[in-house]
Amino acid sequence: GWKDAINTTIINFNNEEMQITWATGELFPNENVSFFYTFDEGKRKVWKPCTTYLLDQDYNSGCLFKTEGPTLAISIRNSNGSEELFSKKLKSDFYIKPSRPENVTFFWKEDTVTVSCNKPKKAAWCLRFELQYKSKFDEEWQSRTSKCCSVGEQGFDPRKCYSFRVRLRRLVPYCNVVNYSSDWEAETFWMNGTLLDSCDDDITSQSNTVIVLSCSLAVLLMMLILLILLCKWQRLQMSVLPAIPDPKYLFSDLFNDHNGNLQEWLDKNDHVMLQTKLEYEEPESITEAESQQEDGKNSDKQGPLEKIFTFSGAAENNDGKAAEIACLIPTPNTMTSFAGFHILRNDDMYVML
Repeated sequence: GWKDAINTTIINFNNEEMQITWATGELFPNENVSFFYTFDEGKRKVWKPCTTYLLDQDYNSGCLFKTEGPTLAISIRNSNGSEELFSKKLKSDFYIKPSRPENVTFFWKEDTVTVSCNKPKKAAWCLRFELQYKSKFDEEWQSRTSKCCSVGEQGFDPRKCYSFRVRLRRLVPYCNVVNYSSDWEAETFWMNGTLLDSCDDDITSQSNTVIVLSCSLAVLLMMLILLILLCKWQRLQMSVLPAIPDPKYLFSDLFNDHNGNLQEWLDKNDHVMLQTKLEYEEPESITEAESQQEDGKNSDKQGPLEKIFTFSGAAENNDGKAAEIACLIPTPNTMTSFAGFHILRNDDMYVML
C-alpha cells in the first residue's frame, strides 16, 4: 500500500511528451532508482527503460519520454531493476498541458479589442482562451476567458498604453484531473491600436514632447526678450549718444568729384549757395519792400503835421533835443529794382543779398 502513496508529478506536454518526476531526496535518500514505462495494455506489456533522466543532486528524480497512447503504466525500481519500489497506471490524456497559443492576432476597433489564435488540431473543445491586460496605471492584471480561440474586451482608453498576454487552459474536471495551463505567450504592448516595444516608450515619447515644447517656448521667449531689449537699447543709444553724420555722405561730391579739395569745391559751389540764399531771402525782401511802401504812403500823409510838430517843439526845447528829434524825420525815399522786383528804400536802410 505504501507504494501507491508515493507522490509523483505527471505532465503530458500537449500530448506529445511525458514528464514524470518524484521527490528522490525524501522517498529514496542516497539511492539511485531506475524508471520503466509502457503504453501497452493487458498481459502483453513491454516495459521500456527510461533513456532521459532528470537529476537532483546527481540522483535520478524524473524521466522524459514520448507519449505513445492514452493509457500509461509506470514503475520505479531499485538501481539494478530487480525490485519494484513504486508502480502506477493512469490516463495520459488527463494530464495534458497545452502549448502556447500560436499566431496570436489583435484586432482594434475604437475602444474594443479582439484577440485570437490558431485553433489546435485535437480536442479544442477542452481548451479555454484566457486574455490578461493592464495599463501602466494598474497594479494587477485584468482577466477575460472565452472559448478557444478568440476573446474580446471593450472599454480601452486610447490615451493609455496596455500590456497584453494570452494562454490556453485545459478544462477541469471534464478533460483534466490537474488544472494545467499553457505558458504565457510573449507580452505585447499596445496603445490605441498601435504596437509598441514597451509602455516605457509611451512615457518617453510624452516626456520628449514636453521637453521639446518647453525648450521651444523658452527659445521664443528669450528671442522676444532680446528683441525688446535691443529696441530699448537702440532708443537709449540714440538719446544718449546721437549718431554723428559721416561727412563722406553729406559732402559726397567733395570727395567723389574734387578728391577732397575744399577750395575747388567752394569755388564751384559759390554760385549755387548764392542762388539758394537768394531763393530763401527774396520773399523776405519783397515783404520788407511792401512794408516800406506802406510806410512811405503814411509818411506822405502825415509828414507836414510831423514837421510842424517837430519844429515847434524844437523851438521850445534846447538845440540838442531838437537835433535828436530831427534825426527821426524820414528822408526822401528811393526806388531800387532787382531781378524784376521794385524795392522802396530810404538812405538809412540796406538790402542784404
